[in-house]
Amino acid sequence: MLTITFTVPDLARMRLAMSPLWEVVASVRLLKSRRPHQFHGRWVTEARERLAGVELGLLFDLIDPEVWYLADFLTPPPQSPFPVLEGELGALRRVPAEQVRADLGVLAYARKHPFGSLAEAQVPRRMRRPGPGDLPSEAVADLYADPSSGLVRLADQIAAYWELAIAPHWGRIRALLDSDLMYRGRQLGQGGPAGLFADLADTVRWRDQTLSIRHRRFHGARQLAGEGFLLTPSAFVWPTVYSSTIPPWQPTLTYPARGIATLWDDSARTTPAGLAAVLGRSRAALLGELDAPRSTTELARRTGLTAGGVSQHLSALRSGGLVTAHRAGRVVLYARTTVAEALVGQS
Repeated sequence: MLTITFTVPDLARMRLAMSPLWEVVASVRLLKSRRPHQFHGRWVTEARERLAGVELGLLFDLIDPEVWYLADFLTPPPQSPFPVLEGELGALRRVPAEQVRADLGVLAYARKHPFGSLAEAQVPRRMRRPGPGDLPSEAVADLYADPSSGLVRLADQIAAYWELAIAPHWGRIRALLDSDLMYRGRQLGQGGPAGLFADLADTVRWRDQTLSIRHRRFHGARQLAGEGFLLTPSAFVWPTVYSSTIPPWQPTLTYPARGIATLWDDSARTTPAGLAAVLGRSRAALLGELDAPRSTTELARRTGLTAGGVSQHLSALRSGGLVTAHRAGRVVLYARTTVAEALVGQS
């Protein structure tokens, strides 16, 4: 069990953000798992085919699903709620050399100790250079020896991986993450931290300004001191959560985004006949798809309508008080109003 105790300034500085870089890291971990979950079965098969023969050695060597620690420099905390991959790769390339070596020292320690504690994990930051065999591969050892060049190589591999494995599906993944962030924001606004953490994951519990996270192979206690806390939804971490609590990185919890079971579901929804008779089949179909906030692009993909057609129908639905629009970074998400919820429920 890992416990994180918050102060009032930490609660004030708590924030939510998605991270394309985290999706890369979590999805690589999934690809390397012995038994990837069935939710992602189709994506795993496709990704492995697309990535065949591509040089991704350093990226894959750094991520081991059997080790409890993931080198923190791989995922610098995003500075905005909706970052783009290029910006995050820029932050990765700028990680100081001493920080890269410190994190690799923890990785070397974690590979030797299948169970770890927060206090012990901080000790390797003062260790000398890991010895032969302490790091996963020669490529990772080269990264330790020359972090600047190694980070450039790593960023290039991540970019190549993204284009082949994530970019073709980023529209639907982004819609899932946007929807989760909107929901979590409402939970925080309505119920404070207790509301935010209430249904985050079965392994997470909030009580008396303390967050308890049940980890299988890691434990410890972390007293925050005003540095705040970051929550990041992910499409690929289910059924686990990942926590980053080793200083100097900002404490972070990465958790499964809501609706992961439907991420790859392309089955067409049945348009309620009664609603279609009143609104028209296209507008009724759009309302049916808005069981979660979605973008115009995502709605076009799910309904088969053109993006322009979707925009026209959404404008009409907004004028009729059936749809609301919320901007999330560069994307506008549409959601059903309570009136629309009642109409769909009665159809």
